Amino acid sequence: MGEQSPASAGYQQPPPRMGFFTDTSVCIGCKACEVACKEWNQVPDDGLNLLGMSFDNTGGLSANTWRHVAFIEQPRNGDTGSGMRWLMSSDVCKHCTRAACLDVCPTGALFRTEFGTVVVQEDICNGCGYCIPACPYGVIDQRRGDGRAWKCTLCYDRLKADLTPACAKACPTASIQYGPLEELRERAQARLEQLHEAGETSARLYGHDPDDGVGGAGAFFLLLDEPEVYGLPPDPVVTTRDLPAMWRRAGLAALTMAAAAVVAFLGRRP
Repeated sequence: MGEQSPASAGYQQPPPRMGFFTDTSVCIGCKACEVACKEWNQVPDDGLNLLGMSFDNTGGLSANTWRHVAFIEQPRNGDTGSGMRWLMSSDVCKHCTRAACLDVCPTGALFRTEFGTVVVQEDICNGCGYCIPACPYGVIDQRRGDGRAWKCTLCYDRLKADLTPACAKACPTASIQYGPLEELRERAQARLEQLHEAGETSARLYGHDPDDGVGGAGAFFLLLDEPEVYGLPPDPVVTTRDLPAMWRRAGLAALTMAAAAVVAFLGRRP
């Protein structure tokens, strides 16, 4: 659909685009980010029950989990027991450059902030749920008993007060880094090169490329394995990409049908 930058949303001289860089290579799985997110944003608890599959107690992003720390137990070369490798990653809304959720929201509840992030206004959301299947990452969710859509706001209220988002502030290892997106991309590239030089050749960046299917993410990651291992789509594409062409074809079809009806009507006249 159309441009979704802060300037196109009407902001005059917006600040630099802000975002997250999550370096999973230094995540220790402490879940301090999950707790800080819930405390600051008053997000309801998830029941705090272990899932029975790992030490993870939340399982994934949801209306009540805006930051999710995944625990991935991975055998080394097929070994078991002491041959396990633990991969940990704090997932979050990607705040896409091309956000399909914005395209499909009929009420304007979802909007692009001056910082380039994507926020849901819960007082405007009517609970239609269109944004949920539109998200290529499966981030947005409706809260049971409430019906409205909820997700990470990148602590928009803190950003407006020139404060660091709660999750990044609480992270003890700097796995979650916040700042101007361009600076984060440079920092991430330097970290990737450092890991490659150290022999971690499987390390890769995910969501950092402005030329990818969502125009680059406002929250991107350094991973130590394939995206699928972390439950991330390998090649996400904005789900509304083909909508303009679809509307044009639908309009052309409607005009063709109208023209055919006129011809048929005129052909029956005596």
